Amino acid sequence: MTTILVTGGTGTLGRLVTERLRADGHDTRVLSRHAQPYAVDLRTGGGLDAAVADVDTVVHCASSPRGGDEQAARHLVDAARRAGVRHLVYISIVGVDRVPLGYYRTKLAVERLIEESGLGWTVLRTTQFHDLLLQLFQTLARPPVMPVPAGVADQPIDVAEVAGRLVELALGDPAGRAQDMGGPEIRSLESLARAYLTATGRRRPLIRVPLWGPTYRAFRTGGHLTPDRAVGKGTFEEFLRARSGGGGVGR
Repeated sequence: MTTILVTGGTGTLGRLVTERLRADGHDTRVLSRHAQPYAVDLRTGGGLDAAVADVDTVVHCASSPRGGDEQAARHLVDAARRAGVRHLVYISIVGVDRVPLGYYRTKLAVERLIEESGLGWTVLRTTQFHDLLLQLFQTLARPPVMPVPAGVADQPIDVAEVAGRLVELALGDPAGRAQDMGGPEIRSLESLARAYLTATGRRRPLIRVPLWGPTYRAFRTGGHLTPDRAVGKGTFEEFLRARSGGGGVGR
């Protein structure tokens, strides 16, 4: 039986990947800063060699918008080489090569580190998870008036569908750049915000706020979208209904 290591295995995506692998009977290790016995901070790399020992495949879900992803990836790649890991799978974002956002540039740099690692590798880019939009709207809806960036659309996807695809890729041979994975609908942020307000029973006037700069232009022109790969099934409204039923939408 092969052993699979999931970095960030307690996070939104990594937890689902881990659950699916274990449900299918795969020997799966969880690596995060606090998960025993593989409590590892990838930014320092301490304890990483023990975590990857005898591992066949690594699914790299760990990431932080606060920084350190490139350093973490270098440590992971070096340890994977030493351990003879056969396959490194990485989750990235649609548009990292088109949108000049700092976090996107970091994700692109990590992609390149993995591609040049000498390991067998697979990179999957997806659009934003429903959960990210929910967090955004929870923040924007705090004032009496809800601001929304003008002229921007999004293509949110169900994180469980992404987890299922990552598991498929992890159990297969290294595939290089896998086909992008986008949500089923491209919708204006205004439309998605109204769906959030309806689901939470809140009343807020929406104000379309024009922004500026190259990042905003890239979002306005759809650099983060993949209309030809709208393969997701679950819509944002379905996600909100499921969360509302479990008390997880929040006000």
